[in-house]
Amino acid sequence: MIKVSLISLGCAKNLVDSEIMVGHLHQAGMTVIPDAAQADVVIVNTCSFIDSSKEESIGHILEVHQNRGMKKRRKEQKLIVAGCMSQRFSKDLSSSLNDEVDAFIGLDQVTKVAPIIEGLYAKERAANTAPESFVTPRSTYIPDYDTPRFRLTPKHFAYIKIAEGCNHPCTFCIIPQIRGRHRSRTVESVVAEARQLVKEGVKEINLISQDTTFFGMDTWEQRPNPRTPVDSSRGTALTTLLRQLNAIEGDFWIRLLYTHPAHWSDELIRTIAECPKVARYIDIPLQHISDHMLGLMQRETSSQYIRDLIRRIRAGVPGIAVRTTFIVGFPGETEADMDELCDFIRETKFERLGVFRYSQEEGTRGAKMDGQIPAKVKEARWHRTMALQRKIASEVSKSYVNQSLTVLVEEPGVARGEADAPDIDGRVYVPRELPVGEFVEVKITGYQDYDLLALPKGERPVEFKVAKQAQ
Repeated sequence: MIKVSLISLGCAKNLVDSEIMVGHLHQAGMTVIPDAAQADVVIVNTCSFIDSSKEESIGHILEVHQNRGMKKRRKEQKLIVAGCMSQRFSKDLSSSLNDEVDAFIGLDQVTKVAPIIEGLYAKERAANTAPESFVTPRSTYIPDYDTPRFRLTPKHFAYIKIAEGCNHPCTFCIIPQIRGRHRSRTVESVVAEARQLVKEGVKEINLISQDTTFFGMDTWEQRPNPRTPVDSSRGTALTTLLRQLNAIEGDFWIRLLYTHPAHWSDELIRTIAECPKVARYIDIPLQHISDHMLGLMQRETSSQYIRDLIRRIRAGVPGIAVRTTFIVGFPGETEADMDELCDFIRETKFERLGVFRYSQEEGTRGAKMDGQIPAKVKEARWHRTMALQRKIASEVSKSYVNQSLTVLVEEPGVARGEADAPDIDGRVYVPRELPVGEFVEVKITGYQDYDLLALPKGERPVEFKVAKQAQ
């Protein structure tokens, strides 16, 4: 029996790819183990979004290779590189990692990983030959509700990838070149998967894709008569999906992640407000607020549009937590642009916010632009925005004190509220064990910057301290 160890790097979308690979390995009778040193095959599912992601991926590949070397490198042990970096750089990496890697697989090979492994063992690799590459030029794969998959998340929450690829022309982003054009699953497929997850006891379903708000829009051109205009009053296919998910019996949250601002509608806002199982939380990457920068980034939005959209979302869904991300240090960004961004953050008071330092990615239009910003300036701008947000986050956390809150227990003494997505937002700390994977009512008694302190409802306050997390 072949023993496989898989190292999954990067975002939740990549994690779903890893889960699909593990599902197919199990289906083929292979055993998946956590210890790479004891495995017959090691798969590194890589990320290639920004430079730091690539460096982390290369580091893991070399670490696996060195570990094999320390054990006199068993010849039969194979190393496979998968994921975004493999899809993007397999030709270049084939020569630079010739001695370390046995094969590269792309995004369309996640369901074929078992026969690829069997093929590697069927024929011995000749000396000094390049690793085998199974990467196809353009990714077209999209999973379905019955795709074999082994979840790597805790039992109480799961990710559903509702679409793949992206059609946006953002000048800083390489994702469309890696993952291809946007392609949506059907509403029926997503609902079937969600229904099964709820039966398995999942309490939180996180809907993910590169562009969640574009879900279904890629199918609109397939109307019997293309000249018939789309009836925009019916909303997008995402609204249909949310209403059908909300109708599934059970007690669970539905969380929207990665919603591009260009595709929001009043119907989507109404749908969230009318569906109690949809978490009062949205993730809406805005990237900047200056019209100058939005134009250079080709974000297909404007400052006025963004400001009006945030106003409409908060008015339409009272109490909603808005999470966003910004990029600082993009080519051409001026101090005036930074001042406008900081003023916007200060005025809007986002409940959740992250900031990226611009990464000059090979193959993007942004990488070739004039006006590249020095690393020291990027770093200073990142610290400026994060220091500002830290104060705002503390104010937001303070506003929860003395309120009752429904939380989902992650582990003993640690939970998350509706306003906190897995792995990226704050936590709620409770000074005693609560049932993991269940909803519990707590009363907020204090806060520490991004995190909340709480007690189960009805309990008397006690003093306890929480080690501050690095943000």
